[in-house]
Amino acid sequence: MLFRQAILEAVARGDVTLAFRRWQRPTVKAGTGLRTAAGVVRIAAVEPVEERDLTEADAKAAGFADRAALLADLRSDGDRTLYRIVLGGLEPDHRVALRDEGELSEADWHDLAARFARWDQAKPGYFPSILSAIGTHPGTSAAELALGTGVEKPKFKQDVRRLKELGLTESLETGYRLSPRGEAVLEKLREHRL
Repeated sequence: MLFRQAILEAVARGDVTLAFRRWQRPTVKAGTGLRTAAGVVRIAAVEPVEERDLTEADAKAAGFADRAALLADLRSDGDRTLYRIVLGGLEPDHRVALRDEGELSEADWHDLAARFARWDQAKPGYFPSILSAIGTHPGTSAAELALGTGVEKPKFKQDVRRLKELGLTESLETGYRLSPRGEAVLEKLREHRL
């Protein structure tokens, strides 16, 4: 589920509290958060709704000038169900603060080293090699980096997401870069030759 930047800004201000999407089945669940470029959008409720039941108030709460503009944006998509998504606001993405932590405590380092050991059981040194490749070649496409690490692009991207969850990498328009935390981890990995 994607949001335009203007809508994300309106969600942050509290001006937009609803979204409408047509899906075969919902791609978000109530009680979860959806990561976006502006932070985490809280999903308060997801419920099917009939197009005829949409109101002017619904349209305004979704950031549209009126009901007609909302309906024009929805387009008919065959047999897909229309859903009303209640947005519970925008909160900071914890990974952003984590990325900026350039100093690692011993506990953080031991936790990360243990994770890498578990993750690398099938291919020792794999996750450190990803960090090293990103650190050496920031802004390089995922396809090129995947080739260099000997895995398929979809798996590589999935594994980079795991590193991103830990605040170690940041996505760029093309490729990735190490965060300050990622650089600190890579330095520790070099010191320990992992």
